[in-house]
Amino acid sequence: MSDAPRLDGAAIVVLAGGVGARVGAGVNKALLDLAGIPVIARSVRSALDAHPTRVVVVVRAEDRERLSQAIQPVLGTDEVWIVDGGVERHDSEWKALQALRPLIESGAVDVVAIHDAARPLAPVRLFHDVVAAARIHGGAIPTVLVDHVLGTDHSDLVAVQTPQAFRAPELLQAYGQADAEGFRGTDTASCVERFTELTIVGVASTQANLKVTYAEDLAAAEDLLPGT
Repeated sequence: MSDAPRLDGAAIVVLAGGVGARVGAGVNKALLDLAGIPVIARSVRSALDAHPTRVVVVVRAEDRERLSQAIQPVLGTDEVWIVDGGVERHDSEWKALQALRPLIESGAVDVVAIHDAARPLAPVRLFHDVVAAARIHGGAIPTVLVDHVLGTDHSDLVAVQTPQAFRAPELLQAYGQADAEGFRGTDTASCVERFTELTIVGVASTQANLKVTYAEDLAAAEDLLPGT
């Protein structure tokens, strides 16, 4: 358990609907083992350790039972909501926001952070940083300088990570409008940029907040675990 202060009023959505095609696993990559603990369990525990008002885990319906079992050992006395997602990432985000709608409309949740389950090493501090920045500016995304791009000098390029946080009422409104218009964004920020006037700022992150995309990423993530 983390001793971090509480993120009262924040909800964290953990997206766990990937199939793991590029990692070559043949199963949802969130179920892959990372030093004895499933990737999804590490991601959910990190979200819970930030002590938000609510954590929502979005899954494929066919993976619900296995993912529920995978996270059960790390929950302790904590509780998460598990929601069936949609065909695409945008659809899954919309499903999560619909589940959170009562909390958002009542004012119990004022910021929502969207996080990829495939980033199991996101530090608790990063959740706090993006939520704090979203409350001030409207939206916040973790960014890290790109080390190099072959054949070119792009020292000013940044890579975008998750968790991405946004003011909840505007985020819910944006996804409602996107649903009405049939728009599907590539990530949360693209939908917010299209349908709101929120300012989105970058929050410094590090390469250690890696995404498990390929088989070698699991080994890299294991090397980054504390005590290894």
